[in-house]
Amino acid sequence: MFRSCLFVPTDRPERFAKALAAGPDLVILDLEDAVQPAAKPAAREQIRAFLQGHSGARVGVRLNAAGTEWFQDDLSLLASPALAAVMLPKAETAETLAEVAGRLQAGAALIPLVETALGIWNALELARAPRVVQLAFGSVDFQLDAGLPDDDPDRAMLYARSRLVLASAAAGVAAPIDGVTVDLDDPARTTADVAQSRALGFGGKLCIHPRQIAPVHEGLAPSPAELARARAIVAAADAVGANGAIRLDGKLIDRPVAERARRMLAGG
Repeated sequence: MFRSCLFVPTDRPERFAKALAAGPDLVILDLEDAVQPAAKPAAREQIRAFLQGHSGARVGVRLNAAGTEWFQDDLSLLASPALAAVMLPKAETAETLAEVAGRLQAGAALIPLVETALGIWNALELARAPRVVQLAFGSVDFQLDAGLPDDDPDRAMLYARSRLVLASAAAGVAAPIDGVTVDLDDPARTTADVAQSRALGFGGKLCIHPRQIAPVHEGLAPSPAELARARAIVAAADAVGANGAIRLDGKLIDRPVAERARRMLAGG
């Protein structure tokens, strides 16, 4: 599961190594929004050169969307065995994902970036597509595509976020990656957004600046109090055995609560 995914413009190759050193779970070399059309061919070659010298690094690439004039050329990058993951923007159908999956090398993950109304509607289909390990939410583009208001976008996108979480669980893939926080000068906003993501069931977050990585990792990790509580629940469950009722601090603990505690302690 990728907790932090840091976008880097691929026409800025001097930033590639710095992005890796910042410590995200995945560096996403961005060929889509971050690169002007005229610069895309040169940016593609920058990615190819970087991958040749960074085998084993957690480096992914965001392709241009299927149907664009750059998509087929972008697919040539998937031949690199150094590529850890591929993100497909405007993901809407399993057929398109299957085309990408068929070009991936062994071990490379596929992350559909769901950012349209149709993509959200087809979330379960996308999550079940081959090689998909995690869905990602393109919240900014989704707000535009769905025509949602600016006055309370988080509330307006609650259904879309919940649908991604449920689809991921139903498909048996990792909890999804939430969208970006666009305010780079307000650390409190990043912290609050991460807390909301975790409360809704997300397991990761897209980042657009290295300073967002630490708040993402901290905010998505269990707190010391939560870990202590989980240990106490597991100890109480183990003490009574599989068929016994669990009572802890005056409360009845049922089996699903105990199982969630075990998963937390196991890192899942």
